[in-house]
Amino acid sequence: MRGGGLWQLGQSITRRLGGGDKKAVARRYFASEAELKKTVLYDFHVANGGKMVPFAGWSMPIQYKDSIMDSTLNCRENGSLFDVSHMCGLSLKGKDSVPFLEKLVIADVAGLAPGTGSLTVFTNEKGGAIDDSVITKVKDDHIYLVVNAGCRDKDLAHIEEHMKAFKEKGGDVSWHIHDERSLLALQGPLAAQVLQHLTKEDLSKIFFGQFRVLDINGSQCFLTRTGYTGEDGFEISVPSENAEDLAKAILEKSEGKIRLTGLGARDSLRLEAGLCLYGNDMEQHITPIEAGLTWAIGKRRRAEGEFLGADVILKQLEEGPKIRRVGFFSSGPPPRSHSEIQDEGGNNIGEVTSGGFSPCLKKNIAMGYVKSGLHKAGTKVKIIIRGKSNEGVVTKMPFVPTKYYKPS
Repeated sequence: MRGGGLWQLGQSITRRLGGGDKKAVARRYFASEAELKKTVLYDFHVANGGKMVPFAGWSMPIQYKDSIMDSTLNCRENGSLFDVSHMCGLSLKGKDSVPFLEKLVIADVAGLAPGTGSLTVFTNEKGGAIDDSVITKVKDDHIYLVVNAGCRDKDLAHIEEHMKAFKEKGGDVSWHIHDERSLLALQGPLAAQVLQHLTKEDLSKIFFGQFRVLDINGSQCFLTRTGYTGEDGFEISVPSENAEDLAKAILEKSEGKIRLTGLGARDSLRLEAGLCLYGNDMEQHITPIEAGLTWAIGKRRRAEGEFLGADVILKQLEEGPKIRRVGFFSSGPPPRSHSEIQDEGGNNIGEVTSGGFSPCLKKNIAMGYVKSGLHKAGTKVKIIIRGKSNEGVVTKMPFVPTKYYKPS
């Protein structure tokens, strides 16, 4: 969802459906249904009350029978199961797959131990973000990564263009796009104990950011202990023909505590966790330094560079960026993407990129970019919504503490 919030879209649909304006909703949100791609779980979503909306060229559930507020709280208290099969999983293979990928991303891929991964950013020649991605070094000659649905076409074209040039110089790398697989995200405090019923592998030995190929519910899956909610959880790449059986098994083993959850709650969960949504909080003109992802640039990469836009990014590392991504609490209506941010004197200092009402904190939260020097926690600001000024204050993120499963 570019330039707007999934949370707000979900609230709008809920209000309209509640008001009986179903035909208007159908016209506005479902008009292009025939042109949209569907995941293998589409019928399963509809049968379970999923309200389907267009998202990045796909028909995806924004919510189910419960509200976005209730879904968000249930994920934090029990757990959620998301269909994220619209995202694109792919593998790079060959003895030169690591040096090839390192030309395109900021991560120290070579430094990753086999079976571990990291968030990274694909950069352009100006240091801007083409996309963010979770990458995993399966083995020294096999990288598995997942890219955003809305960026799929440009990401694949970018990788393919550079791969062609790399191979022409004798590099050994090839790729496979996992269109034969579906992707489920199981998130929340009950995720591990529920999934443990469906696999013989001891999940307590798999920590945040780690990857395994293992049997789950009778099918070979790629399991990564990661997510987009701030909670403990897993992303499970499963052969598409087994996806519905796995979804049903997870829900059954949870005895109703883990619920199917849509993109609306996923958006409020990631915002509470202070995580970027590409197209809102990160774009082609925003560098990883400005986005607060300096930590994702490996120490060796800072010394050597040799990735696209390294000169711009390393200069920002040395001198500091001119703008920075920060969090906010605010009064009044929930801030929206593109809401203007002013200092106390009424001068423009930036804009909101994501905002909404936090179901967990019961107050407005937002993130956006402000001029460096005005980014420190406690800085008072004004956020302009529908022409009216509202009090705000810069705050540290995440808004809700993360609960990733790490070695003690």
